[in-house]
Amino acid sequence: MSLDELHLNLRNLTPDDYPELKALMDAVYHDIGGAWPEHTIEKLIQEFPDGQIAIEDDGKLVGVALTVRVDYDDFSNPHQYDDLIGQREIILNDPQGDAMYGLDVLIHPDYRGYRLGRRLYEARKELCRSMNLRAILAGGRIPQYHQHAEELSPTEYIDKVARKEIHDPILSFQLANDFQVKRLLRKYLPEDEKSQGYATLLEWNNILFEPAERVLETRPTQVRVGSVQWQMREFASVEGVLQQVEYFVDALADYQSDFAVFPELFNAPLMGLQDRAAQQDQIAAIRFLAGFTESFKAELSRMAVAYNINIVAGSMIEEQADGRLYNVAYLCHRDGTLECQTKLHITPQERRDWVIEGGDELQVFETDAGRVGILICYDVEFPELSRLLADQDMDILFVPFWTDTKNGYLRVRHCAQARAIENECYVVLCGSVGNVPSIENMEIQYAQSSVFSPSDFAFPHDAVLAETTPNTEMIMFSDLDLTRLTVVRNEGSVTNLKDRRQDLFDLRLRDWSWKSGGRTGLEEN
Repeated sequence: MSLDELHLNLRNLTPDDYPELKALMDAVYHDIGGAWPEHTIEKLIQEFPDGQIAIEDDGKLVGVALTVRVDYDDFSNPHQYDDLIGQREIILNDPQGDAMYGLDVLIHPDYRGYRLGRRLYEARKELCRSMNLRAILAGGRIPQYHQHAEELSPTEYIDKVARKEIHDPILSFQLANDFQVKRLLRKYLPEDEKSQGYATLLEWNNILFEPAERVLETRPTQVRVGSVQWQMREFASVEGVLQQVEYFVDALADYQSDFAVFPELFNAPLMGLQDRAAQQDQIAAIRFLAGFTESFKAELSRMAVAYNINIVAGSMIEEQADGRLYNVAYLCHRDGTLECQTKLHITPQERRDWVIEGGDELQVFETDAGRVGILICYDVEFPELSRLLADQDMDILFVPFWTDTKNGYLRVRHCAQARAIENECYVVLCGSVGNVPSIENMEIQYAQSSVFSPSDFAFPHDAVLAETTPNTEMIMFSDLDLTRLTVVRNEGSVTNLKDRRQDLFDLRLRDWSWKSGGRTGLEEN
């Protein structure tokens, strides 16, 4: 499947989806009866529309989660699947139920490996939190049990799966998604021969659940950012770099980060794949590096989908058809789309040694975890750019950078912290470390990656949410509360954005779309 054609959309199921849903259920549940009747699905959608969640790719149904509301006390005790079913195969939804019950999760066979099941589970959890329900319950099949039934009891089998001595495609997945086995259910689904009628009663507790009389009207929106303070090192192959990248993406995704951030020109060590003599021609070396960009874009986009995480892919060198070279940051969305921001201001060294040119466009990117902007290194030292982004309601500014000395780093750091204060936004600074003397075009590195906030009572006293150890390869996490930005912009001790004297001055970005093939530039008066 081509990643360029993959455009995932999470939405609620509708009655019109039934033909595709039936085909999907017949394929997945061929051994236990296949699809529900059409009237069953229509009734379920009518009674609990928010609980029926679908993932589509360009209009094609590729994943489904079916859910009902139940009384927690009834279904947290032993029960059978038939207890959920009424006459004429109508699923019994309790509109006053204080818990959700997971009926089915189905993924199209062609889309397995992209972790769409985890995406559906996370959507269920978000629905559970937003409805202030107590828990999600589910009766989980154990379809590999028949292979071990002669030597293991059901409880022994479940214990071995929990200890990862045995892999069960359903139970292992549910345990990996924070569900706990509460008890063994007997004769849960008698026709399930592979599970021999057994199932696990699984539960995910909503730790934010509050009794109705104490429910808050609004809850803060949390975004988790994970950054990689990347060590420049020698690599023997392209695959070696990508393996290191995927290692970090996997680690950040395991901690449920919404973003994975890499530094500017993080793949620059690939210039070392040339012999030392070839590296002496610096322009040829940087063009050599640009030759890897397309494959890196494809692989990073694949990782974003597979690990369900938005990736700010630092920056890489891009060579246009006319031979011009640009320093470009890529935003790989976890729905499969790809966007980019070109570095606008080029340092004297980039211009002199590598003949890099500056781009002409600036934009805010809409993501499923807030509105974000990207300014590459030197660009953050020009306050006009971040102000233009702030005028487009930017929440988070990402600044991938590469600096050699501490004074160079401090220029970027102090300017980035100023951007957070004056624009009342979060700024994520991500750089590289390490020295690689064997590569001609790579010298010393200095970095201390950081996350900055506005400077007000709702934030840390020094307006630093997180920072790494200087000059050490490591990952950094920070939870960003976007609701606090709304509060500080309207009710802060100072309100920088509201108090600007626009009667005295204004700021706009000229439209250079004629220069870049008809694309429209962002403009703010």
